[in-house]
Amino acid sequence: MKIYIDGKYLDERSAKVSVFDHGLLYGDGIFEGIRIYNGRIFKLQEHIDRLFYSAKAILLQIPLSHAELVKATVETCRKNKLREGYIRLIVTRGVGTLGLNPRSCKKPSVIIIADKIQLYPPAYYQRGLDIITVPTTRNLHSALNPAIKSLNYLNNILAKIEANNGGCEEAVMLNAEGFVAECTGDNLFIVKNGALFTPPLSAGALYGITRQTVIELAETAGLKVSEPNLTRYDLFNADECFLTGTGAELIPVVKIDGRVIGTGKPGKLTRKLEEKYHALTNASGEPIYE
Repeated sequence: MKIYIDGKYLDERSAKVSVFDHGLLYGDGIFEGIRIYNGRIFKLQEHIDRLFYSAKAILLQIPLSHAELVKATVETCRKNKLREGYIRLIVTRGVGTLGLNPRSCKKPSVIIIADKIQLYPPAYYQRGLDIITVPTTRNLHSALNPAIKSLNYLNNILAKIEANNGGCEEAVMLNAEGFVAECTGDNLFIVKNGALFTPPLSAGALYGITRQTVIELAETAGLKVSEPNLTRYDLFNADECFLTGTGAELIPVVKIDGRVIGTGKPGKLTRKLEEKYHALTNASGEPIYE
């Protein structure tokens, strides 16, 4: 495997970062997870746009232009001969001192890893997930804005630990007001009376690129989509439920906190949107091999 680090393509064993990198010491950095389908990088422009938005929010100067990042990402995939897979694009604050002050970091570091991924076993896509609501709440906007896709994922990890302790693969996270925000790594949708609902970004949901893609596919198919505040009551009484994310793609949910959702099987609208999503991913994206 070849890994891009600051302009060089290194073997896996040689790809190392300093122990003084503030991305390691303090989680001071940002990242994007991006999928490769059929020799194309899906929604690459949108992911790099979001990376730059995160960087601006934390005053991190990415040392490459948008076009240079696109080129480096495509080249990393090409060197690894990938036609299907996953890209982790990371920008850290760079090497600094043991103090918190980011001014000690003179040059941010860019890392690109391209490899295979399977977030959930195939069986879960067939039968659906059982998930639970956990005590860990989503970060406040005034503390660490969920819109920033940062390397500091401890909030999500704590919720994932609680899901694992509860015997589930995924967890619903509420915000401080008790409204549904998102899951530990995925956005959440429900279907009720033929309409689609998902928590608003203001509730603590990440601006998910897969989330937005599914909204657009649903609207194109003539489905009504809205983004109201949702409670656990709304989830329990949904006709269908599913999660979306770059790694997860679109995966059905059939039980939440012990309550069966709908018929207890993946719903028709969920399956319809799955088909549309996979058709789109196989037909579009930034080509790796010209």
